[in-house]
Amino acid sequence: MRGVTAARGAVPVDLVRPLWRTLPWRALAAAGTLGLLVAAFPLVTGAEPAPWQTLLLLRGSALTGALGLAFLLDDPARHLTATVPTPRPVRQALRVALVAPFAALWWAAVLLLTPSASRPPAGGVTLEALAVGALALAAAALAVRLSDEARPGPFVAAFLLLAAVLVPLLAPEGWALFVQADDARWSAAHDRWAVLAVAVAAAGAACGPEPLGRRAGR
Repeated sequence: MRGVTAARGAVPVDLVRPLWRTLPWRALAAAGTLGLLVAAFPLVTGAEPAPWQTLLLLRGSALTGALGLAFLLDDPARHLTATVPTPRPVRQALRVALVAPFAALWWAAVLLLTPSASRPPAGGVTLEALAVGALALAAAALAVRLSDEARPGPFVAAFLLLAAVLVPLLAPEGWALFVQADDARWSAAHDRWAVLAVAVAAAGAACGPEPLGRRAGR
């Protein structure tokens, strides 16, 4: 019994190397580079942006990073790995765990590249970035669950861009999310960002398991 348990525990470890090779490094690198360039724009040009402009740059960098995460669950070998003993939520969690340290370092670099004099509170804007990244991953997990597409990343990225345009326009005034750092609603807005981050993370986790009907068919 112990041998069986140890073997099951070793399966995710054995998956690390093949998952590492199938990660969409080009998309992640392209999005990360673009996000750094957006954040470094004042540093490169010598500009002194106002606080609202710096916040806009940080939000743009966060969205750019999320566009890279939209491709994280793309797996060309998806239909071959559907029958492996390790459940799909574990495989998806491993993908996120492999990229998470790089994402954290990238976001720290983004913050450091923006002018400190006009930089908004790091905690609040980091929470926004986490929520947007969680939304990208949840949308990717939903796309994987609802379709047989091996690379749903482009569709998820298009959804994120559409949401980035529509949400600020359609969100009720009382539920404003994109407020300025000197706005009295900053704290309340970030309470809503925290709720959004938890909700989309839970939705993404719920989308992880393979549908029973599809699993039986395979």
